[in-house]
Amino acid sequence: MSGTTTAAARCRRETGAGANRWVVLVVLCVSLLLVALDATVLHVAVPAVTEDLKPGGIELLWIVDVYPLVCASLLILFGTLGDRVGRRRILLLGYTLFGVASGLAAFADSAQTLIAARALLGVGGAMIMPATLSILRQVFPDRRERALAIGIWSAVAAVGAAIGPLLGGFLLEHFWWGSVFLVNIPLMLVSLPIGRLLLPESKGDGKGPWDVVGALMGAAALFGLVLGVKRLGGGEAPFSPFTLVPLLAGAALMVAFVRRQRRREHPLVDLRMFSRPAFSTSVCCIVLAMLALVGLELIAAQYLQLVLGLSPLETGLRLLPLTVAAMAAGLAGAKMLRRFGPRTMVCSGFCVTAAAVVTLLPMGGRDNTGLLLIGFVLLGFGLEMTLFGAYESMLSEAPPAQAGGAAAIGETSYQLGAGIGIALLGSVMNAAYTPRLSSVPGVPASDSKAAGHSLGEAYEVAARLGGHPGAVLRQAARDSFVHGLHVTLLVSAGLLLLGAVMALRLPRVMECEAPAAGQAGIPSPREVESSRVSV
Repeated sequence: MSGTTTAAARCRRETGAGANRWVVLVVLCVSLLLVALDATVLHVAVPAVTEDLKPGGIELLWIVDVYPLVCASLLILFGTLGDRVGRRRILLLGYTLFGVASGLAAFADSAQTLIAARALLGVGGAMIMPATLSILRQVFPDRRERALAIGIWSAVAAVGAAIGPLLGGFLLEHFWWGSVFLVNIPLMLVSLPIGRLLLPESKGDGKGPWDVVGALMGAAALFGLVLGVKRLGGGEAPFSPFTLVPLLAGAALMVAFVRRQRRREHPLVDLRMFSRPAFSTSVCCIVLAMLALVGLELIAAQYLQLVLGLSPLETGLRLLPLTVAAMAAGLAGAKMLRRFGPRTMVCSGFCVTAAAVVTLLPMGGRDNTGLLLIGFVLLGFGLEMTLFGAYESMLSEAPPAQAGGAAAIGETSYQLGAGIGIALLGSVMNAAYTPRLSSVPGVPASDSKAAGHSLGEAYEVAARLGGHPGAVLRQAARDSFVHGLHVTLLVSAGLLLLGAVMALRLPRVMECEAPAAGQAGIPSPREVESSRVSV
């Protein structure tokens, strides 16, 4: 009797059966919340960090960018390593590193120390992110339950990204800038023992040696590509050596990485997954959705602050409906996916988002609260529909043994889409904004040219000029920005409709086959009987 009980307990631990799997989901969501918070919480603390540590321009750029840059570069490395040595083990190591790096960042006394600590946070985040999705894939073998779990997971991600700046602002009002990092430590101290006790261990098939050279090659390739894309998004010239060299080097290394994986008998990432239409289409949909989301959010934030004159807190509150709508779509996603299927859900999500973008076209120089509310709600709901359906289809299409690698590919697509969105839509915005300020009546040509760099710089030039020329330049810059916003919205709508057409390659219905015994972490009857006999 005791042997049977022990074997049954072991099976529950391995599969996340019963109520325990929902407790596991809570632990995974706390992990995700921390990583999502850390991606945005520093933004409001930049002025305080600048005042205290006195970083140079390049150092300040690295303080902000090194975390997402390192995290995106190492996702595939740690995702596939988790498939080999154990996803739970990688996740717990990520917890530890994240907590230690948070302490180092909080008490950093120089810009260099803070950059190093933020880089370590990126390493910890790269360990945590793919591990949460791959463990979720294992403990929820039933696709219908897994869809609900992914919906909750994605809603938590939306919450983390939204409350990061709000939490950072609250902490800065009462404490010093290091407090935005210290909040991670208590949660990590709780998550580490609970995760060690409750999270199930899972691995891939373990065939062949882990491709160390391929892992480093992939990390270097992603580092170069993400760095180049970020520099483009930051307004750097496309043919600048600091932009072009990372992009070319990253592209060359990525080609070499793909060729290496195709030649190996036991590849680091099974690229045959991309031959499955559902998997490759889902990855492309994630990139397009993030491209639209991040690019539009950035431009919307500039519009609210620079055109309408709202404070950062007021801007965050205006964008809050977008996050609330995304949470609602995530929580309702499982039911919508079962009823409509992946194809209809993702395609409809793109169409709703395109409709939201068109709805926002009447935005002008005056505040229109109702219009913005409707547009942001539709935008958040539609994009979350798309991301939910794409993530669920991608994860369900991947073999259980490749869950870590598939999750890492999804998260890498997420990061690349965000970077490309800022670069692409920012370039469209600049191309529409700058020419209209080339010659402003009554304003010297040099000042008009300087004002064409950005709306913020135009305001600075206008304040320096003063009087009638300054007022004329300020109004011309606002009108040009609104014109650029309209052009950017139209381009975004076109890209979103392209995504809707692409989503037609997804499966029509949600196939909910029961996982085979011995797969997805579920022991076969023979394995259960063997464990009973051995005990």
